[in-house]
Amino acid sequence: MHKLLKSSVLILSLLISSFLCAANIDQLIRAGEKRIDEGARAQKQIVAMAEQTDDLIAEYKQALKVLDGLKVYNDLQRKQIANQELEKVNLNESIDKVGSIEQQIVPLMVKMVESLQTFVAADVPFLLDERTKRVNDLGDLMENPNVADAEKLRAVLEAYGIETDFGNTIERYKQKISVGGNVQEMNFLRIGRLVLAYQSDDGSITGAWDKDKGEFVELSPADYKSHIAFGLKVAGKEISPDLFIVPVPAAEGA
Repeated sequence: MHKLLKSSVLILSLLISSFLCAANIDQLIRAGEKRIDEGARAQKQIVAMAEQTDDLIAEYKQALKVLDGLKVYNDLQRKQIANQELEKVNLNESIDKVGSIEQQIVPLMVKMVESLQTFVAADVPFLLDERTKRVNDLGDLMENPNVADAEKLRAVLEAYGIETDFGNTIERYKQKISVGGNVQEMNFLRIGRLVLAYQSDDGSITGAWDKDKGEFVELSPADYKSHIAFGLKVAGKEISPDLFIVPVPAAEGA
């Protein structure tokens, strides 16, 4: 009986020990599974954080590229602004110079017109009405506040150009003058500024401007009639140019 009790106690102890071991193993297994799950979750978090980090790094690199681009753009803008400021300074200087030039050019134009008036009045009197009117019109133009200085200068230079051309051309035109106390229309022959001769339509009267006397004088028909008539035809482009005699005034001091 006593042995049987011991055996029963021993078996019960073994059963309890086995039960406890099984319970511990289950706990260990569950603990291990829990740790595995926690590790998996932690790994997922790590992977997610790594991906976020990669995205942040990519965004950072892109931001650096944008920043570099902005720096280049800003540098370019600063240079452009600096150039614009320089151009503004140059423009202001040019405007000041233009103002200074205008202040100088206006008195110069007035003197040029006055000189041209004096010149025409003292020159050989060909086309005198036309030339005098042109100079007088210039005088009126100078006093007109509604005309730009540039236009005034253009007109003055044009008038000087016309007067210059007169010295290099031959011309024929009609004009009335007083001959022997009678006003008659004559055929005029101008050769530059060297000769200003005239002849009536019938050739009975031939004359020329005498610079020394400051008046028109009649010429000998025998000496000049045919030559002036020939010159008139050349000037009128009726015949080809050729040599002919003209009443050239003597050189000063000769």
